[in-house]
Amino acid sequence: MPAFSRFVRYFTTVGRLGSIRRAADELNVSASAIDRQILNAEADLGMPLFERLPTGLRLTAAGEIMMAAGGRWQKSLADVRAQIEDLRGLKRGHVDIAIIDALAKGTIPRSIRTVQALYPGITIGVRVMESQAIHRVIANAEVDFGIFFEPRSIRDLTVRAFTDVVLGFVTLPDHPLAQQAKARFSACVGEPVIVPTAPLAVAQQIGVLESTSQITLDRKVVSDNIQLILSMVQEGIGIGMLTSLDVIAEVRAGLLAFTPIAEPVLRPMTLALCTATARPTSYAADIVLREMLAGFGALGVAPAEIT
Repeated sequence: MPAFSRFVRYFTTVGRLGSIRRAADELNVSASAIDRQILNAEADLGMPLFERLPTGLRLTAAGEIMMAAGGRWQKSLADVRAQIEDLRGLKRGHVDIAIIDALAKGTIPRSIRTVQALYPGITIGVRVMESQAIHRVIANAEVDFGIFFEPRSIRDLTVRAFTDVVLGFVTLPDHPLAQQAKARFSACVGEPVIVPTAPLAVAQQIGVLESTSQITLDRKVVSDNIQLILSMVQEGIGIGMLTSLDVIAEVRAGLLAFTPIAEPVLRPMTLALCTATARPTSYAADIVLREMLAGFGALGVAPAEIT
Protein backbone atom coordinates (compact mmCIF):
# COMPACT_ATOMS: atom_id res chain seq x y z
CA MET A 1 0.00 0.00 0.00
CA PRO A 2 2.68 2.63 0.90
CA ALA A 3 4.64 1.86 -2.31
CA PHE A 4 1.54 2.22 -4.46
CA SER A 5 0.56 5.38 -2.59
CA ARG A 6 4.01 6.84 -3.36
CA PHE A 7 3.75 5.91 -7.03
CA VAL A 8 0.29 7.50 -7.38
CA ARG A 9 1.49 10.72 -5.77
CA TYR A 10 4.58 10.86 -7.99
CA PHE A 11 2.73 9.88 -11.16
CA THR A 12 -0.21 12.27 -10.78
CA THR A 13 2.12 15.18 -9.98
CA VAL A 14 4.21 14.49 -13.10
CA GLY A 15 1.02 14.11 -15.15
CA ARG A 16 -0.28 17.46 -13.91
CA LEU A 17 2.99 19.35 -14.36
CA GLY A 18 4.31 17.55 -17.46
CA SER A 19 7.82 17.45 -16.00
CA ILE A 20 9.74 15.15 -13.66
CA ARG A 21 12.00 18.00 -12.59
CA ARG A 22 9.09 20.28 -11.64
CA ALA A 23 7.37 17.37 -9.86
CA ALA A 24 10.57 16.70 -7.89
CA ASP A 25 10.73 20.35 -6.82
CA GLU A 26 7.08 20.35 -5.74
CA LEU A 27 7.29 17.03 -3.86
CA ASN A 28 10.76 17.73 -2.46
CA VAL A 29 12.13 14.37 -3.60
CA SER A 30 14.83 13.48 -6.09
CA ALA A 31 14.00 13.40 -9.79
CA SER A 32 15.67 9.98 -10.06
CA ALA A 33 13.31 8.51 -7.44
CA ILE A 34 10.27 9.72 -9.39
CA ASP A 35 11.70 8.53 -12.70
CA ARG A 36 12.43 5.09 -11.22
CA GLN A 37 8.86 4.71 -9.96
CA ILE A 38 7.43 5.59 -13.36
CA LEU A 39 9.82 3.34 -15.27
CA ASN A 40 9.01 0.42 -12.95
CA ALA A 41 5.29 0.94 -13.47
CA GLU A 42 5.71 1.14 -17.26
CA ALA A 43 7.74 -2.07 -17.24
CA ASP A 44 5.09 -3.79 -15.14
CA LEU A 45 2.27 -2.61 -17.44
CA GLY A 46 4.18 -3.33 -20.63
CA MET A 47 3.41 0.06 -22.16
CA PRO A 48 4.49 3.67 -21.67
CA LEU A 49 2.52 6.06 -19.50
CA PHE A 50 4.20 9.15 -20.94
CA GLU A 51 5.46 10.37 -24.28
CA ARG A 52 8.97 11.77 -23.82
CA LEU A 53 9.01 15.03 -25.80
CA PRO A 54 11.70 17.74 -26.07
CA THR A 55 9.33 20.09 -24.21
CA GLY A 56 8.47 17.65 -21.43
CA LEU A 57 6.25 14.66 -20.73
CA ARG A 58 2.77 14.09 -22.13
CA LEU A 59 0.35 11.40 -20.98
CA THR A 60 -0.30 8.51 -23.36
CA ALA A 61 -3.75 6.93 -23.62
CA ALA A 62 -2.67 4.46 -20.93
CA GLY A 63 -1.38 7.36 -18.86
CA GLU A 64 -4.74 9.15 -19.10
CA ILE A 65 -6.47 6.02 -17.77
CA MET A 66 -3.93 5.75 -14.96
CA MET A 67 -4.33 9.46 -14.15
CA ALA A 68 -8.10 9.12 -13.76
CA ALA A 69 -7.73 5.95 -11.68
CA GLY A 70 -5.11 7.61 -9.49
CA GLY A 71 -7.43 10.53 -8.74
CA ARG A 72 -10.24 8.15 -7.77
CA TRP A 73 -7.90 6.09 -5.61
CA GLN A 74 -6.64 9.14 -3.72
CA LYS A 75 -10.20 10.31 -3.13
CA SER A 76 -11.24 6.85 -1.88
CA LEU A 77 -8.25 6.68 0.46
CA ALA A 78 -9.20 10.07 1.93
CA ASP A 79 -12.74 8.79 2.49
CA VAL A 80 -11.43 5.64 4.24
CA ARG A 81 -9.28 7.76 6.53
CA ALA A 82 -12.29 9.97 7.34
CA GLN A 83 -14.39 6.90 8.20
CA ILE A 84 -11.65 5.50 10.43
CA GLU A 85 -11.39 8.83 12.25
CA ASP A 86 -15.15 8.73 12.71
CA LEU A 87 -14.78 5.39 14.52
CA ARG A 88 -12.50 7.24 16.93
CA GLY A 89 -15.23 9.80 17.53
CA LEU A 90 -13.60 12.53 15.43
CA LYS A 91 -15.88 14.51 13.14
CA ARG A 92 -13.24 15.21 10.52
CA GLY A 93 -12.79 14.88 6.79
CA HIS A 94 -12.79 16.78 3.54
CA VAL A 95 -15.80 17.03 1.23
CA ASP A 96 -15.72 18.19 -2.39
CA ILE A 97 -18.89 19.45 -4.04
CA ALA A 98 -19.71 20.96 -7.43
CA ILE A 99 -22.44 23.54 -7.99
CA ILE A 100 -23.73 25.74 -10.79
CA ASP A 101 -22.99 29.47 -10.75
CA ALA A 102 -26.50 30.40 -9.58
CA LEU A 103 -25.87 28.61 -6.26
CA ALA A 104 -22.70 30.53 -5.40
CA LYS A 105 -24.71 32.80 -3.10
CA GLY A 106 -27.53 32.30 -0.64
CA THR A 107 -28.58 28.82 0.48
CA ILE A 108 -25.37 26.90 -0.26
CA PRO A 109 -22.98 29.30 1.53
CA ARG A 110 -25.40 29.36 4.49
CA SER A 111 -25.44 25.55 4.61
CA ILE A 112 -21.64 25.47 4.57
CA ARG A 113 -21.54 27.99 7.41
CA THR A 114 -23.85 25.76 9.46
CA VAL A 115 -21.73 22.65 8.81
CA GLN A 116 -18.53 24.40 9.83
CA ALA A 117 -20.12 25.82 12.97
CA LEU A 118 -21.24 22.33 14.05
CA TYR A 119 -18.27 20.34 12.67
CA PRO A 120 -15.15 22.56 12.53
CA GLY A 121 -13.04 19.51 11.63
CA ILE A 122 -14.77 19.14 8.26
CA THR A 123 -13.32 21.13 5.38
CA ILE A 124 -15.22 21.72 2.15
CA GLY A 125 -14.04 22.32 -1.40
CA VAL A 126 -16.52 23.95 -3.76
CA ARG A 127 -16.18 23.87 -7.55
CA VAL A 128 -18.41 26.18 -9.61
CA MET A 129 -19.00 24.60 -13.02
CA GLU A 130 -21.53 24.29 -15.84
CA SER A 131 -24.15 21.56 -15.54
CA GLN A 132 -22.76 18.86 -17.83
CA ALA A 133 -19.29 19.24 -16.36
CA ILE A 134 -20.80 18.64 -12.91
CA HIS A 135 -22.41 15.42 -14.15
CA ARG A 136 -18.99 14.25 -15.32
CA VAL A 137 -17.06 15.03 -12.12
CA ILE A 138 -19.71 13.29 -9.97
CA ALA A 139 -19.62 10.16 -12.14
CA ASN A 140 -15.79 10.18 -12.14
CA ALA A 141 -15.72 10.47 -8.32
CA GLU A 142 -13.87 13.77 -8.49
CA VAL A 143 -16.42 15.25 -6.08
CA ASP A 144 -18.66 13.76 -3.40
CA PHE A 145 -21.86 15.24 -4.80
CA GLY A 146 -23.12 18.02 -7.03
CA ILE A 147 -26.12 20.21 -7.75
CA PHE A 148 -26.93 21.03 -11.36
CA PHE A 149 -29.65 21.46 -13.98
CA GLU A 150 -31.26 18.84 -16.17
CA PRO A 151 -29.43 15.54 -15.57
CA ARG A 152 -29.93 13.96 -19.01
CA SER A 153 -28.79 10.50 -17.99
CA ILE A 154 -28.84 9.12 -14.46
CA ARG A 155 -27.46 5.65 -15.10
CA ASP A 156 -24.32 6.52 -13.14
CA LEU A 157 -25.96 8.99 -10.73
CA THR A 158 -28.32 8.75 -7.78
CA VAL A 159 -30.70 11.70 -7.49
CA ARG A 160 -30.98 12.55 -3.78
CA ALA A 161 -33.37 15.49 -4.28
CA PHE A 162 -34.78 17.59 -7.08
CA THR A 163 -36.92 20.68 -7.53
CA ASP A 164 -38.23 22.73 -10.44
CA VAL A 165 -37.33 26.30 -11.30
CA VAL A 166 -38.90 28.48 -14.00
CA LEU A 167 -37.67 30.91 -16.64
CA GLY A 168 -38.77 34.51 -16.48
CA PHE A 169 -38.04 38.17 -17.13
CA VAL A 170 -35.76 40.02 -14.70
CA THR A 171 -36.49 43.73 -14.50
CA LEU A 172 -36.19 46.74 -12.24
CA PRO A 173 -39.05 46.86 -9.70
CA ASP A 174 -40.70 49.87 -11.44
CA HIS A 175 -40.75 48.22 -14.89
CA PRO A 176 -44.27 47.52 -16.29
CA LEU A 177 -43.47 43.78 -16.49
CA ALA A 178 -42.85 43.75 -12.74
CA GLN A 179 -46.55 44.44 -12.13
CA GLN A 180 -47.63 41.25 -13.94
CA ALA A 181 -48.01 37.82 -12.31
CA LYS A 182 -46.74 36.24 -15.55
CA ALA A 183 -46.11 37.30 -19.14
CA ARG A 184 -45.88 35.87 -22.63
CA PHE A 185 -42.51 35.72 -24.35
CA SER A 186 -43.74 38.37 -26.80
CA ALA A 187 -43.75 40.90 -23.94
CA CYS A 188 -40.05 41.47 -24.60
CA VAL A 189 -40.63 42.71 -28.17
CA GLY A 190 -39.35 46.27 -28.45
CA GLU A 191 -37.37 45.94 -25.20
CA PRO A 192 -33.58 45.93 -24.97
CA VAL A 193 -32.66 42.47 -23.72
CA ILE A 194 -29.62 41.10 -21.89
CA VAL A 195 -29.45 37.52 -23.11
CA PRO A 196 -27.70 34.60 -21.36
CA THR A 197 -25.51 32.42 -23.57
CA ALA A 198 -24.10 28.90 -23.29
CA PRO A 199 -22.99 27.21 -21.13
CA LEU A 200 -25.79 28.72 -18.98
CA ALA A 201 -28.64 26.21 -19.03
CA VAL A 202 -31.30 28.84 -19.80
CA ALA A 203 -29.69 29.66 -23.15
CA GLN A 204 -31.22 26.56 -24.74
CA GLN A 205 -34.70 27.42 -23.48
CA ILE A 206 -34.44 30.93 -24.85
CA GLY A 207 -33.40 29.51 -28.23
CA VAL A 208 -36.49 27.28 -28.23
CA LEU A 209 -38.74 30.25 -27.45
CA GLU A 210 -37.22 32.32 -30.24
CA SER A 211 -37.56 29.58 -32.84
CA THR A 212 -41.14 28.59 -31.93
CA SER A 213 -42.43 32.16 -31.61
CA GLN A 214 -40.31 33.51 -34.48
CA ILE A 215 -39.48 36.51 -32.30
CA THR A 216 -36.02 38.03 -32.71
CA LEU A 217 -34.69 39.49 -29.48
CA ASP A 218 -33.12 42.96 -29.41
CA ARG A 219 -29.85 41.67 -27.95
CA LYS A 220 -28.17 44.66 -26.32
CA VAL A 221 -25.73 42.49 -24.40
CA VAL A 222 -25.05 38.76 -24.26
CA SER A 223 -23.19 37.10 -21.39
CA ASP A 224 -22.48 33.71 -19.82
CA ASN A 225 -22.24 35.18 -16.30
CA ILE A 226 -25.36 35.37 -14.14
CA GLN A 227 -24.06 38.03 -11.76
CA LEU A 228 -23.08 40.27 -14.67
CA ILE A 229 -26.54 39.92 -16.22
CA LEU A 230 -28.17 40.87 -12.90
CA SER A 231 -25.83 43.84 -12.50
CA MET A 232 -26.63 45.10 -16.01
CA VAL A 233 -30.37 44.87 -15.33
CA GLN A 234 -29.82 46.90 -12.16
CA GLU A 235 -27.93 49.47 -14.23
CA GLY A 236 -30.99 49.87 -16.47
CA ILE A 237 -29.29 48.53 -19.61
CA GLY A 238 -32.23 46.25 -20.40
CA ILE A 239 -34.35 43.37 -19.15
CA GLY A 240 -32.82 39.97 -18.47
CA MET A 241 -34.05 36.41 -18.81
CA LEU A 242 -32.98 34.01 -16.09
CA THR A 243 -34.51 31.44 -13.75
CA SER A 244 -36.28 32.06 -10.46
CA LEU A 245 -33.24 30.48 -8.77
CA ASP A 246 -30.84 33.05 -10.22
CA VAL A 247 -32.64 36.07 -8.83
CA ILE A 248 -34.14 34.98 -5.47
CA ALA A 249 -31.75 37.06 -3.33
CA GLU A 250 -32.17 40.25 -5.41
CA VAL A 251 -35.97 39.96 -5.49
CA ARG A 252 -36.18 39.41 -1.74
CA ALA A 253 -33.97 42.45 -1.21
CA GLY A 254 -36.26 44.56 -3.42
CA LEU A 255 -33.52 45.25 -5.95
CA LEU A 256 -35.09 43.41 -8.89
CA ALA A 257 -38.38 41.85 -9.97
CA PHE A 258 -39.05 38.47 -11.55
CA THR A 259 -41.96 37.72 -13.90
CA PRO A 260 -42.40 34.09 -15.04
CA ILE A 261 -42.67 33.51 -18.79
CA ALA A 262 -45.88 31.61 -19.60
CA GLU A 263 -45.62 29.67 -22.87
CA PRO A 264 -47.02 26.19 -23.65
CA VAL A 265 -43.70 25.09 -25.13
CA LEU A 266 -41.80 26.07 -21.99
CA ARG A 267 -41.38 23.61 -19.13
CA PRO A 268 -39.73 24.10 -15.73
CA MET A 269 -36.06 23.20 -15.44
CA THR A 270 -35.12 20.43 -13.01
CA LEU A 271 -32.45 21.20 -10.44
CA ALA A 272 -31.00 17.98 -9.02
CA LEU A 273 -28.69 17.07 -6.15
CA CYS A 274 -26.82 13.90 -7.17
CA THR A 275 -24.20 11.47 -5.92
CA ALA A 276 -22.33 8.75 -7.81
CA THR A 277 -24.27 5.47 -7.81
CA ALA A 278 -21.14 3.31 -7.75
CA ARG A 279 -19.48 5.08 -4.82
CA PRO A 280 -20.81 5.32 -1.25
CA THR A 281 -20.49 8.72 0.40
CA SER A 282 -18.11 9.19 3.31
CA TYR A 283 -19.30 10.04 6.81
CA ALA A 284 -18.18 13.66 6.38
CA ALA A 285 -19.94 13.87 3.01
CA ASP A 286 -23.14 12.52 4.60
CA ILE A 287 -23.03 15.32 7.18
CA VAL A 288 -22.69 18.01 4.50
CA LEU A 289 -25.25 16.26 2.30
CA ARG A 290 -27.84 16.26 5.09
CA GLU A 291 -27.40 19.99 5.60
CA MET A 292 -27.68 20.69 1.86
CA LEU A 293 -30.82 18.56 1.63
CA ALA A 294 -32.39 20.51 4.50
CA GLY A 295 -32.17 23.74 2.52
CA PHE A 296 -32.74 22.26 -0.92
CA GLY A 297 -36.48 22.93 -1.05
CA ALA A 298 -35.91 26.67 -0.79
CA LEU A 299 -34.03 26.61 -4.11
CA GLY A 300 -37.24 25.83 -6.00
CA VAL A 301 -39.33 28.62 -4.50
CA ALA A 302 -42.27 29.50 -6.71
CA PRO A 303 -42.09 32.99 -8.27
CA ALA A 304 -45.11 34.21 -6.31
CA GLU A 305 -43.36 33.20 -3.07
CA ILE A 306 -40.15 35.05 -3.92
CA THR A 307 -41.81 38.40 -3.46
